Amino acid sequence: MPNSALHVARTGLEAQDARMRVIANNLANIGTTGFKRDRADFATLAYQEQRVAGQQSTGQTAYAVGLNLGTGVQVMGTSRIDSQGTLNTTGNTLDVALDGPGFFQVELPGGGETAYTRAGNFTLSPEGQLVTSQGYTVTPAIQIPQGVESIAIAPDGTVSASQPGSAAAVQLGQLTVASFVNPAGLRAIGDNFLVETGASGQAEVGPAGQNGRGNVRQGMLEASNVNVVEELVEMIEAQRAYEINSKMVSAVDEMLRNANQTL
Repeated sequence: MPNSALHVARTGLEAQDARMRVIANNLANIGTTGFKRDRADFATLAYQEQRVAGQQSTGQTAYAVGLNLGTGVQVMGTSRIDSQGTLNTTGNTLDVALDGPGFFQVELPGGGETAYTRAGNFTLSPEGQLVTSQGYTVTPAIQIPQGVESIAIAPDGTVSASQPGSAAAVQLGQLTVASFVNPAGLRAIGDNFLVETGASGQAEVGPAGQNGRGNVRQGMLEASNVNVVEELVEMIEAQRAYEINSKMVSAVDEMLRNANQTL
């Protein structure tokens, strides 16, 4: 049925449009600290089963194959690709990156909900507390005293500072790292933040470098894991798929016009 073919082609156009949107978002965030690229996942729509394989064709025989007509495609979801991004040296004392799995924790304003991020471009609040660039408190809270000579952050997240005139560094706290059974189930809410969902499971918080959690690297930031070449290949593929679905719409439309003129 031409009308059914039009519907199938329309679902293909919508799916490729969504795929292009995912690719565009990946490329737009190529310079975003700690950004993880997404991938569009597709699935077939329901099939119209007109004849079942194995159905009796005669009294003694059965059909070897069935007759199933697909009704198109849908975007099933978007999967976040959690591969490690490149660690770039910044030299900034309060820049930290995670070398391995896990997330930093941040307290969101208004209710104290915890968000998770790979972006470790932290700074200090006017009160000397370690915060994100949005001013949200990093948890566990780290208070940096005024006038410290230097700040050191160890691979296990321990933060210590040296006071002028004192040879021994004072431990100020420890950055912990959150991990999840299914990190792909975390929900992105913008501003480089993710929040827990029922699919991600509950956060398991512990010191960096333990139980599979990554180490903290001071003076570094994790770059986006978007690969320009891969995205361009995906973009060309999606563009070609969109074009061929458009041609399918034109072809079916021409078939309908010919049928109307003939009948």
